[in-house]
Amino acid sequence: MENEIEILLVEDNPDDLAMTLRALNKANLSNRIQVARDGVEALDFLFAEGAHAGRGLHHTPKVVLLDLKLPRVDGMEVLRRVKTDPRTKLIPVVVLTSSKEQKDVVDSYQLGVNSYIVKPVNFERFATAVAELGMYWVLLNQPPHL
Repeated sequence: MENEIEILLVEDNPDDLAMTLRALNKANLSNRIQVARDGVEALDFLFAEGAHAGRGLHHTPKVVLLDLKLPRVDGMEVLRRVKTDPRTKLIPVVVLTSSKEQKDVVDSYQLGVNSYIVKPVNFERFATAVAELGMYWVLLNQPPHL
């Protein structure tokens, strides 16, 4: 479909959200992004519940960019729910976080994350990282067609 969401960006920090959107825009990847500012919004979108009830569940994003430190429902729980539900477990999830804690890295991979990226502090490096991962997951990655 022409208007399908390609990227679900789950980020509560307004500065990080603005930087990520700016980086995706610079890479011409910003026209089909859905933003969720906490874990509940992310889960509602992915499972077509709450404010997104009635949205077709078969229209899944090509990738979820997921922060771990989120209000209401944290990123680990979002990841757990996505990767344990047969309807969403094949959606690629990239953790994009400031956490360098080894426990977070290990826990994320044990839950099935596809990639774990620590946000660079420098904007140019951050913009490059976001653009590259957006290009890979949206344009290059071949998802299964079920």
